[in-house]
Amino acid sequence: MNRLVECVPNFSEGRRPEVVEAIVAAVTSVPNIYLLDREMDADHNRAVLTIVGPPESIGQAALRGVEAATKLIDLTKHTGGHPRIGATDVVPFVPIRGVSIDECVQIAREVGRQIAEKFKIPVYLYEAAALRPERTNLENIRKGQFEGLRAEIETNPERKPDFGEPRIHATAGAVVVGARKPLIAYNINLNTPDIAIAKQIAKRIRFSSGGFPCVKAMGLLLQDRNQAQVSMNLTDYETTSVEVVFNAVRREAEAAGVQIVGTEIVGLIPQKALDQVAAAYLQVENYKPSMILENRLAEVMSESMGDFIARVASADPVPGGGSVAALAGALGAALGQMAIEITKGKKAFQEHAGRYSTALEKLGSQRAALLQLVEEDAAAYRKVMQAYKLPKESPTRDAAIQEALIQATEVPSRTAGLAVDALVVLRNLQSNIYPNVASDFEVGLQMLRSAIRGGLANMRINIKEIKDQDIRQRYEGLAANYANYTN
Repeated sequence: MNRLVECVPNFSEGRRPEVVEAIVAAVTSVPNIYLLDREMDADHNRAVLTIVGPPESIGQAALRGVEAATKLIDLTKHTGGHPRIGATDVVPFVPIRGVSIDECVQIAREVGRQIAEKFKIPVYLYEAAALRPERTNLENIRKGQFEGLRAEIETNPERKPDFGEPRIHATAGAVVVGARKPLIAYNINLNTPDIAIAKQIAKRIRFSSGGFPCVKAMGLLLQDRNQAQVSMNLTDYETTSVEVVFNAVRREAEAAGVQIVGTEIVGLIPQKALDQVAAAYLQVENYKPSMILENRLAEVMSESMGDFIARVASADPVPGGGSVAALAGALGAALGQMAIEITKGKKAFQEHAGRYSTALEKLGSQRAALLQLVEEDAAAYRKVMQAYKLPKESPTRDAAIQEALIQATEVPSRTAGLAVDALVVLRNLQSNIYPNVASDFEVGLQMLRSAIRGGLANMRINIKEIKDQDIRQRYEGLAANYANYTN
């Protein structure tokens, strides 16, 4: 699978393994969905699953998990250390490979709508999917927890859900759905039962109280261990690393006369985050990811640009024009990133720092998605060739051809669409680019225009063979829109 989305649903159940097992069975019953991790915590009374799959399947898996949790968890009987408003408390979608944050936003909003319609559960949208700025932060939505929301949802307009009626589900509560970057759930345990110390440390390090950027923190008591815990979410570990947070908590703990006795990672953690910690503690000078053996092996063993060009030049029709168009788009986005990164570091352009950061995030997602489409286009064309090779008397031949043609139109449509999005990002910054990289920036624009034209050419050659009029009209409309950006 070249396009992957991670979903990390949190359920208000950490003491009954059979319930969590039933939820796991429900989410993994969807084809092409894989369970990467499951965590249960009795003190928090919470379970966290990490699943991954293609964007077209991940939403359905989340819905099945919500359905199972709604049947098996009664929030009126739930107690635990972790804040919650729902049996399925929070459902974030995270772009992993070949998928943008904007696509995850669309998945989140569609899943939220279906939860409200199918299960009559009010839904709130958070992080990148939020429709109201005050709901970007999860803690604002979860204020007062299940009991507080139950008391206010029908009378307080500020608690009106984004989807569904302003009425709490009697046993399942409400659900928060969103889209975000990869997050690290990181807990630090102290050798004291004094929860006041943990709460004070959390207050000092969390961003909302003047602490570190991208850090959310609260103090909890682990009843079974009789230990206070600083429970944290690091929403952007490249801005504030695990190592920085650990050292800060250790300093604050020692100042309060207590010690760290252990830490926990809930769910999964990116390799890069651990590399940061290792490099920091070893005080490695001039550290870079290519110093890691496995990273360097992957780099060397991947196909070189020369190998790819040789494949294009061969008599094999794949990879062909669609793949080259996607590669052109990825290169255009990459050149835009390079020019913006250089500009961002110049003092004369600091007033636009926020715009540069937003643009870089978008271009990074678009570049990754376009790169994945290089192989997806080749695969789509192979499918077309295979369909046409079926025996003419085969009853499935026509359907197979139509299915393949639609896919062979969809992929270049995504190429053109992503290139258009990247082109718009670059155009919006064209007058705020450091002059010494203006030529690189212009080449990026031209590469993106080439990607749009190439995507359009491949769309149009397949559109005319599609028999379904509604599908044809949809792609013709998209093509007409994309064509506006070719000049």
